[in-house]
Amino acid sequence: MAFVLAGGRGSRLHNLTEKRAKPAVFFGGKFRIIDFALSNAMNSGIRRIGVATQYKQHSLIRHLQRGWNFFRAERNESFDIMPASQTMSDDRWYEGTADAVYQNIHIIESYSNVEYIVILAGDHIYKMDYELMLEEHVNSGADVTIGCLEVSVEEAKAFGVMHVDESDMITDFLEKPENPPTIPGQDGVCLASMGIYVFDKEFLFEQLRRDAAEVGSDRDFGKNLIPYIVENGKAQAHRFTKSCVRSEGEEEAYWRDVGTIDAYMEANLDLTSFEPALNLYDINWPIWTYSELAPGAKFIHDEVGRRGSAVNSVVSGGCIVSGARVDQSLLFTNVYVHSYSSLKRAIILPEVDIGEVVQMTNVVIDKGVRIPKGLAVGNDPELDAKRFYRTENGVCLITQTMIDNLDK
Repeated sequence: MAFVLAGGRGSRLHNLTEKRAKPAVFFGGKFRIIDFALSNAMNSGIRRIGVATQYKQHSLIRHLQRGWNFFRAERNESFDIMPASQTMSDDRWYEGTADAVYQNIHIIESYSNVEYIVILAGDHIYKMDYELMLEEHVNSGADVTIGCLEVSVEEAKAFGVMHVDESDMITDFLEKPENPPTIPGQDGVCLASMGIYVFDKEFLFEQLRRDAAEVGSDRDFGKNLIPYIVENGKAQAHRFTKSCVRSEGEEEAYWRDVGTIDAYMEANLDLTSFEPALNLYDINWPIWTYSELAPGAKFIHDEVGRRGSAVNSVVSGGCIVSGARVDQSLLFTNVYVHSYSSLKRAIILPEVDIGEVVQMTNVVIDKGVRIPKGLAVGNDPELDAKRFYRTENGVCLITQTMIDNLDK
């Protein structure tokens, strides 16, 4: 079984998560972030999936109901959405990642033939074959196997970091350490946790019950359960490079935490490259999602200064580019760009309407925003910072509330 933790807010995405949880944030023209973990599970042969939700969960639950409703009980399959519903006797919400699983033990126990549980974070972009990780877990005889990334020492300070021996057995686990331990024989490189864990079901339940009875615990895998198991049991590190799914043209083991506006922008723009680092066109490892019914994208007008065109861009169904230029940008479903406007390095979420004579550079525009005629963003950093949320790297996040406040 795969258990996906999807209750987090993702506060570093600022206004993008005012109305939706981070796993429900749009990505790649037609997907949501959570679709990647769920698709990895599907493509790995896992047919029992549970998703724990909590923060601003309506958008996420609606997406899951529409796009992930093809599991059938008669095929020994299940897909359960598990909102924080205060089912425990003391009427509390999920207090941590481990508690989200603990509160649903009674549901998991009702499934037949579940021997192993794969715990997944629902807010990262990557392609991975979990079956290969499960195979390593079984062969090693470990109590827990942890998916790991190789990162620099500086990057490792933001992760849970593992100290391992020559066989990748974990000897120490540190949560966001100031001085991360490096991999033996690889100076300057650390093993960081991906937030992916494989457990034997009964062992996991035993640990969850033990942790739930411990006074003062944060009820968290990274802070509590994993350090305890490393100290008192057997924990194995599984390197992402062993199970990363690389499609044609992909050279790196692609994994992104799109937890900031800058990271979100760059990961989306990755898809517009001639040879994208993440290939979403591989029919052998499809990313499943809910697809809206929309006509094909349309580009109209062919006059000097008023030509509908898109270069090095991804344009989704239902979009109309009317006498405007789109360059190195990504347009989600049902975006309308009016005449004489230009977009460059722009991530435009669904149902945005961009008026005439608009210039947008280095922007992320939230769903449903109406951009007024003549607005220019990306030319004046000080003015942009006063009107919108602007990152240190110069990316502006634009919401409808910000547009409504322009004249105030």
